[in-house]
Amino acid sequence: MRTPRLSRRAVLAGSAAAVAATAVSGAAVSPAVAAPAADGPAYRWRNVVIGGTGFVTGVLFHPSVRGLAYARTDIGGAYRWDDRASRWTPLTDHLGWDDWNLLGVEAIAVDPAHPGRVYLALGTYAQSWAGNGAVLRSEDRGATWSRTDLDVKLGANEDGRGAGERLLVDPRDSDTLWLGTRHDGLLKSTDRGANWAAASGFPAKASASGQGVTFLVAVGRAVYAGWGDGDGTSGTANLYRTADGTAWEAVPGQPSGTAAKVPIRAAYDTHTRELYVTYANAPGPNGQSDGSVHKLRTATGRWAEATPVKPGGTTDDGSADTFGYGGVAVDARRPGTLAVSTNNRWADVDTVYRTTNGGRTWTSLKDAAVFDVSETPYLKWGDDKPKFGWWIQALAVDPYDSKHIVYGTGATLYGTRDLRRWAPQIRGLEETAVRQLISPPVGEAHLISGLGDIGVMYHERLTASPARGMAANPVSGSAAGLAQAAARPSYVVRAGWGDNGNGACSNDGGQTWAPFEAQPDIAKDAPGPIATNADGSALLWSFVHWDGTKYAAHRSTDNGTTWSEISSFPKGATPVADPADPTLFYAYDTDTGTLLASTDSGRSFTARAGGLPSGDAQFKLVAAPGRSGDLWLSAKWNGLYRSTDGGASFSKVASCWASYTLGFGKGADGADYPAIYQVGSTDTITAVYRSDDEAKTWTRINDDAHQWGWTGEVVVGDPRVYGRVYLATNGRGIQYGEPVR
Repeated sequence: MRTPRLSRRAVLAGSAAAVAATAVSGAAVSPAVAAPAADGPAYRWRNVVIGGTGFVTGVLFHPSVRGLAYARTDIGGAYRWDDRASRWTPLTDHLGWDDWNLLGVEAIAVDPAHPGRVYLALGTYAQSWAGNGAVLRSEDRGATWSRTDLDVKLGANEDGRGAGERLLVDPRDSDTLWLGTRHDGLLKSTDRGANWAAASGFPAKASASGQGVTFLVAVGRAVYAGWGDGDGTSGTANLYRTADGTAWEAVPGQPSGTAAKVPIRAAYDTHTRELYVTYANAPGPNGQSDGSVHKLRTATGRWAEATPVKPGGTTDDGSADTFGYGGVAVDARRPGTLAVSTNNRWADVDTVYRTTNGGRTWTSLKDAAVFDVSETPYLKWGDDKPKFGWWIQALAVDPYDSKHIVYGTGATLYGTRDLRRWAPQIRGLEETAVRQLISPPVGEAHLISGLGDIGVMYHERLTASPARGMAANPVSGSAAGLAQAAARPSYVVRAGWGDNGNGACSNDGGQTWAPFEAQPDIAKDAPGPIATNADGSALLWSFVHWDGTKYAAHRSTDNGTTWSEISSFPKGATPVADPADPTLFYAYDTDTGTLLASTDSGRSFTARAGGLPSGDAQFKLVAAPGRSGDLWLSAKWNGLYRSTDGGASFSKVASCWASYTLGFGKGADGADYPAIYQVGSTDTITAVYRSDDEAKTWTRINDDAHQWGWTGEVVVGDPRVYGRVYLATNGRGIQYGEPVR
């Protein structure tokens, strides 16, 4: 989800050895617990509740402890299930700005013999521009962590991220761990993850496809490894095993036709001594059109096919029913009972199949499923009822309750306890990538959000998923723009990705929407930021394709009925409306480092201040509320700049050396200027700050346990509640903080 998929990189050259352990990282505490900032007041940080919204790539029940489970996500960290509270506890919020690439979790492992031990393999991207991966290890179920930085890259948000688990505690020795990588083969640790080296004797050789080891699973005292880099030729192995932890061999007799497929996941039935493996013709979650399920009787080496339904048929409307197989989970209590999931089955919708006789016959759990999504209404996607799901690769059966099955989708985690009634089992797990935030000065809602994948939401309450779900009419994908008329807050406009048009307006503060009567042709392929002037009489819409291509902005003065191109507006820039004067708009040209302004409601723009920092499209220009011409420019590592004359001149603010995003909220009692909130750096730490004196001084308001990786998109204070701030994250949803009273 979220950022567009980038091209895959070539095989990483060099050694697969890893460096020694680094220092212990900070404790990860619950986001509902108040913690003092390093140099400021105690703030309580919590998620604005939406409910999931991202790809849950793995779920792992602990085999020895009832009610203990872990979940991983592609960009939003890892979680532990609190069975007593029926909610997930985030485990990686302590990872800070410099460690943003570690919020993607490639794999999780638990130690069956030591219930407190849990291990995470972290690394979001395996691209050349991304940092190396790391392994976190805990003795107390993730309350505190020790960390080892690797010298290889992992890819939790790359193709194949729903495979796994790629991390395993050796069944013969709890001190030994195995880690499968995409480009660097198999790694081994003999000191519980503190140090890593290439596993000697592992015969498979990595290729440019970038899948490498797709899973590791214990089979008795042996370890089996799935391999995703086969070339599809006859005799090519994609499953290996070791019986002694030293010598590896290709598993003999691998089924005909699987050499050209990727082994996605595997699960071992200890009762029948059979290993079940799911296959697909691509690593997924996208691109799969064929797949199968096979089982190996490990005592005899005999293989048998156990595929519930072969892909390639047709649906009732004649569409091709293509898909792969993804998740597989055995029932620890009942021999021969297991579940598997289809994946990428768009024509007939994905399902979970269950068998009680080792795969001779199967039942589709979708056929009798009844869903209750009242806690997360957005899961209806604008329809009358939710779908069973898509991108189903995370699948688990509770080892203490045969009817408790959970599966992950691209947006949530569903669970059942009777095999018929399903509901999101997602409380506490928030993975939204946040793009825009507005805190209205009046009205029922204190927050309107623009989000990756799920468009715009109107938050009646911060502690419950929005009752209206995704903004409809039309329902769109990722939000690209969101703006409110400062002097007419009932008027809100939005833009986003969608098949049926993506621009819309609201006249009731964001509760209901109507699409623009028309939109520029480029809007469908390259929607970008949108702005409305103070009284809502003029709209400016900028256009940027996800690949970075910039297009000419357009203007409308009839609420989106007609549009005209603005040749003087810098292509791709974000339009900013003056909050007090409806004739004024501003734009910052990042290519030239120039502030441009319009005095005719956006009809034309002329250059004002020049010589400002340039070359970074992520610069943020914001206008202070209630004031005309009071502009602030966050220029990342170039610092913070301010203009009080409508952009004719700027002065650098001396109180911080880096500023990534900035916003305003209600001022302190007796203050004559709004509170300013910033993600930036005032010394050596990138953090969340508040200033009550026009940026002369700053107070850090987050702490080392609440950092959430990259947070440079949006920060905004509440104009009605002093001290409350809303923070956009790239995978941990919307965080909001309030001073402890």
